[in-house]
Amino acid sequence: MKQVIIATKNRGKATEFKDFFAVYGIEAVSLLDLKRDIPDVEETGITFEENAVLKAEEIAARLSSPVLADDSGLMVDALNGRPGVYSARYAGEPKDDQANIDKLLGELRTVPEAERTARFVSVIAIAIPGEKTIIRKGYCEGSIAFSQTGENGFGYDPIFIPEHYIKTMAQLSKDEKNRISHRKNAIALLEESIKTIAGRGSE
Repeated sequence: MKQVIIATKNRGKATEFKDFFAVYGIEAVSLLDLKRDIPDVEETGITFEENAVLKAEEIAARLSSPVLADDSGLMVDALNGRPGVYSARYAGEPKDDQANIDKLLGELRTVPEAERTARFVSVIAIAIPGEKTIIRKGYCEGSIAFSQTGENGFGYDPIFIPEHYIKTMAQLSKDEKNRISHRKNAIALLEESIKTIAGRGSE
C-alpha cells in the first residue's frame, strides 16, 4: 500500500502531510487531488479524537481506501483551553484565519506574557477498511504573541511562538516548522504503523 488519502481540503495541512509521508515512500493524496467531490464530514465530536475518527472512518468507508484524518487546534491556558476543537471557526462562519487571530488577540489583550502559554494539538486517525482505526496525539508547546508576525504557514501560526523560540511559527522555514510541529510529533508516534503500511506495497 503506497498511498494514503488525507481527509483535508486545507492546502497548507495537505502539503505538510505530503512532506511527512514522502520520507516513508508513501504518496499522500488530499481530497483536493481527487477527481470526485467528497462532501465534508460534519464534525459533531466534542474532542479532537472524536472528530479525527469520524472523518477518517467515514471517508475510508466511502472510498474503500486507507484514509488519514487530522483534527487539530490551538489550546490557550488563559482561555481555559479555547479555542480548542472550534479553532478553525473561532470567529464564526465562514472559516477566516485573520478573523480568528483578531478575536484571540482581543481576548488576550490584557493577559501578561507569563500567562500566555498555549499549545497546538494534533490528533491523527488512520482508518483502513476492515482494520482497527489507529489514533495518535501530538503537541507543540509555546505561547501567544502580542501581535502577528511572519508570512509562512497558516491558521494561528503568525501568533504562536514555539517553546525555546523567539520567533512565531509563521517566521520559521517549512523545514523548521516540520521538525517541531504538533503534526510532526503525532506522525512520529505513528512511525511503526506507517512502516507497516508502506511495507504492504512489496507484498
